[in-house]
Amino acid sequence: MSIIILGGGASGLAAALAAAAGEQPVTVLERQARVGRKLLATGNGRCNLSHLPDGRAYAGHYHGAEPSFCEPALSRFGPEATRAWFAELGLVTCAEADGRVYPFSDAAHSVVDVLRLAAASAGVTLATGQEVTAVARDSGGFSVRTAEETYHGERLIVACGGAAGAKLGGGSSGYRLLESLGHRRGPLYPALTQIKTDSRLTRPLKGVRARAGLRLLSGGQELAHAGGEVQFTDFGVSGPAAFDISRAAATANGSRLTLALDLLPELTETELTEHLRRRCSGFPQLTVEHLLTGALHNRLGLTLLKQAGADLTTPLARLGARQIEQIAGLVKDWRLPVLGVLGFDAAQVTAGGVLTRDFDPRTLASRLVPGLYACGEVLDIDGDCGGYNLQWAWSSGRLAGLSAAGLL
Repeated sequence: MSIIILGGGASGLAAALAAAAGEQPVTVLERQARVGRKLLATGNGRCNLSHLPDGRAYAGHYHGAEPSFCEPALSRFGPEATRAWFAELGLVTCAEADGRVYPFSDAAHSVVDVLRLAAASAGVTLATGQEVTAVARDSGGFSVRTAEETYHGERLIVACGGAAGAKLGGGSSGYRLLESLGHRRGPLYPALTQIKTDSRLTRPLKGVRARAGLRLLSGGQELAHAGGEVQFTDFGVSGPAAFDISRAAATANGSRLTLALDLLPELTETELTEHLRRRCSGFPQLTVEHLLTGALHNRLGLTLLKQAGADLTTPLARLGARQIEQIAGLVKDWRLPVLGVLGFDAAQVTAGGVLTRDFDPRTLASRLVPGLYACGEVLDIDGDCGGYNLQWAWSSGRLAGLSAAGLL
């Protein structure tokens, strides 16, 4: 039984290695000049390839019209199974304290290299520079056309990825090809991307990093929250915590949004107020300019003090209780108007995709077209920042490959 896989990214390579265990012809068609190019950029080049489950396992970490769709694939092939699989391929991995799993080399190319070498050893044909222009059902299965030639396969796995990261291989071909076979997709949104805010407030802070709690608000309603590292940019807020709520910002459909930052989440507002009072009484000769020194990055502290309308030259001994409370309140609830998110070119993943209800979650087989499978980002499943999306790629790719090869 011959199997054609469209896409040589994470899910496509996982599908290829799983299908190759059936000792049948497996061909991967990749439009880029090499496989795994997008993988090389993940995790800032370190490749955060999975995330060890926390107490909630995967509940709440995946999104889409049917988040539970991903459960069979993840249950069958979760993080520990993934680490064992990579160990068999020769990749040494390590888990950080927060559960994120990386190659021990701290280099994404290590992940790509072991996958590529394993595929070659398994007899998988990796045909690069092959952009698929059309697919169709034929009497023997599927006909797949590229600019150079036509391929035939009895089974077809679509693992083309999503629209995010066009410069690294992202695009809309997977959606288009599945639609040509009768499938449907929902709206697409950039996710795990930077949030654009009023740049007058963040531009002076470009490059500053902070640990913060973030809440995305629409009116008085909280749409999403996250915590962790943020980085200020000349257009807004970046970093893992911002990435985690960017999906909600992108899909809010034009709502007037506000980003509320708690810049000292370790302290309550009462505790922070008391800390500032002690600083004023302990160092009365210092000026207000130094009130937040030691608590926040200097540039961030000065930005907040200026926004609070404080006179930076006033001695701390003369700073009133009311203004101390105002500054503490601003540190704990600094609000930035949200103008949107950066687009698909900057996004790490696509929210939305081909409708999962038309696929069987136990096999990832199409309910509409016999012999057709899909996996990875092309489907309407996306995960939080921290390795969840790559885990979905490995899990869904492996399930689709085993299913297509008749190995389940």
